[in-house]
Amino acid sequence: MEAAIGLAVGRGTGPELATVFERVLARIADEYSAEIGITRSERVYHSYSSLKAEAGIERIRELTQEDADHYAHFCRTRSALGIPAIFRTAINAQSLYLVRQRLQAVKADAITTPDASLLLVRDEAQGFYTGENTHAPGALIRTMTFSRELTEKVIAFAVRRARQEWPDGGPDEIVMAYKFHLLDGALDEWVAESAARHGAEIRLFQPDTVNRNLIERGPRPRTLIIAGNEWADIMHVVLLDRFGSERQENRCTENVYLHRDVAGLVEYQTVHGSADDLAGTDAVNPVATVRAAAMIAERHAGCAGAVRMVERGLESLLRRGIGTPDVGGRHSTTAVVDALLDALEPDWQPALTAEV
Repeated sequence: MEAAIGLAVGRGTGPELATVFERVLARIADEYSAEIGITRSERVYHSYSSLKAEAGIERIRELTQEDADHYAHFCRTRSALGIPAIFRTAINAQSLYLVRQRLQAVKADAITTPDASLLLVRDEAQGFYTGENTHAPGALIRTMTFSRELTEKVIAFAVRRARQEWPDGGPDEIVMAYKFHLLDGALDEWVAESAARHGAEIRLFQPDTVNRNLIERGPRPRTLIIAGNEWADIMHVVLLDRFGSERQENRCTENVYLHRDVAGLVEYQTVHGSADDLAGTDAVNPVATVRAAAMIAERHAGCAGAVRMVERGLESLLRRGIGTPDVGGRHSTTAVVDALLDALEPDWQPALTAEV
């Protein structure tokens, strides 16, 4: 039976990375004798740079809405068809957050250290990053919303995901990083109600307090951080660097949609942006896209062990000094992917046969 995966492509280096994704996914499928079909959105979505290059403010507003409407429809129709996952390259953040608001998105990323494991769940569905703009002479007014219902959905997802991450007891600590002092005490009340409902202790902190605690003592051995975008967008790459020894150029993450119309649809993306300045130069780092292809193949197409196989291939490239210029290498995107595909070897275990 063929597995089906969605693909959405933005401008900048999006088309190049889409090619990387398709090549790697096809190679994994071939190694596993799996059938994986890709349904690509017919629209190539704007990056911020592409919008600025061709449009003024009013046209940017129109194109932003058009991209958001189209991508939200693409997600809804893929979900209705039973497609479980989409790989998306970077697109204009304003369009993206309109979709995240409508479809109620959260981002999940597990960051491990030698001594601890940190699960970051980022609330992408409410707060300043979402909302609508109204223009007045010399002013822009941005209206945003926080809601009890959505806060409960985010917490419920985070607690469930943490218990899956640590099935032998769940998280040692649950922290929420939000600017709750600006919200008239409402968020405090909602969090307390949700904590009681889930039988969990949840500590709501200002972002600077979370930062101070992480600097002073680091995360507990199993720490769940639920965070608004206002903190998590900035701190994600810092957490990767400080606690995961990882660069954003090499990292992919997943966004899970919670709205009932698309509940369970998972979108994979690179942590890095559209890198418009590298478009057409064959120089963009493909590692995050490669990892996304492996995760999708393993989790949604039955290719058990694909992530391990790809990580072994990437380790081989690292030992041989093969990489793009951003990580100190001198190889093109295509050369890196070619070398990786040559290095992929599945970890098949020989079947045991009984002697008769």
